[in-house]
Amino acid sequence: MTAIDPGTDAALAREARRARLFTRINSADKWFRVLGLAWITPILKAAAGDNPRGQMGEIWRLLGVPLLAILGFLAVWGTLAPTVQTSLGAIPGPVAVWEQAVSLHEDAAAKAARKAQFAEQVATLNERRVAAGQEPVQRAYTGAPSYYDQIRTSIGTVFFGFLIATVIAVPLGILAGLSPTANAAINPLIQVFKPVSPLAWLPIVTMVVSAVYVTQDGLFAKSFLVSAITVTLCSLWPTLINTALGVASIDRDLVNVSKVLKMGTWSKITKLVLPSALPLIFTGLRLSLGVGWMVLIAAEMLAQNPGLGKFVWDEFQNGSSQSLAKIMVAVFTIGIIGFLLDRVMYALQSLFTFSANR
Repeated sequence: MTAIDPGTDAALAREARRARLFTRINSADKWFRVLGLAWITPILKAAAGDNPRGQMGEIWRLLGVPLLAILGFLAVWGTLAPTVQTSLGAIPGPVAVWEQAVSLHEDAAAKAARKAQFAEQVATLNERRVAAGQEPVQRAYTGAPSYYDQIRTSIGTVFFGFLIATVIAVPLGILAGLSPTANAAINPLIQVFKPVSPLAWLPIVTMVVSAVYVTQDGLFAKSFLVSAITVTLCSLWPTLINTALGVASIDRDLVNVSKVLKMGTWSKITKLVLPSALPLIFTGLRLSLGVGWMVLIAAEMLAQNPGLGKFVWDEFQNGSSQSLAKIMVAVFTIGIIGFLLDRVMYALQSLFTFSANR
């Protein structure tokens, strides 16, 4: 009988552990890509000893080059900004914009503290009234919203409009993809209304909402509805077009199988149409959400919905020496949130489909 070499056994165990580690890294790589953090994978592989020299090239491409580009952008911005004079002074550089970002954060914290203090005072007052046998009072906080409140308002508004657009666009897209007659009826409407600017929709939506939504104490403010409906009207087209294209592109063999099995309309849609068209539907949803986010800022400016669009408009109207820097903070905020919204949709797409589209 041949004796087992303890050194060989230990080496095999190490190789098995390395193999398991690389498997976990490769599994996590999909989610790193979803989150826009693909550069983490080569760092982990290099740390695990998988061709460190080759991984350094990937780290440079995925992390070093983007960081270098960002630093170059900041350097050019900081150099050229002071040379451009406006009615409010020179264009603010990166340092001035960062200072205003910190100032907005501190202001938001102070406003949150005042709001909490107000709520505490109302609660104390109601305790005294209840102890005295009186009815408690309901008092709403009337202080100005903080920058974070405005961000939350914008995100809530865009998702509300986006959900309405999805509920309208997906069924219409399925209908257009399944029926050439329905496609012939819907296509002219798409071609006419898809290019219409939100600035053209806004006056119409404002008048319709003002005429229909006459209550003053409803669940939604009129400015919120105007902004959300404008988002809906501008963002439903990418989802509608991509859904119709995805449904129309279903393999004919699958359609023939559904006929042989005598599947009902509902079963055909849920078991055949949607699973096959889902990658293109999600592509349309990602495009629609991006369009909706861009449209929202212009809609909030004019509808005076208390979100980021109104913040930008108010700072423009304010005309103080810090206004330009605050507007640029809002610009970066809008861009970062837009990127995160796209990553959220891509994460959902990765969960529900096998598409490699990004």
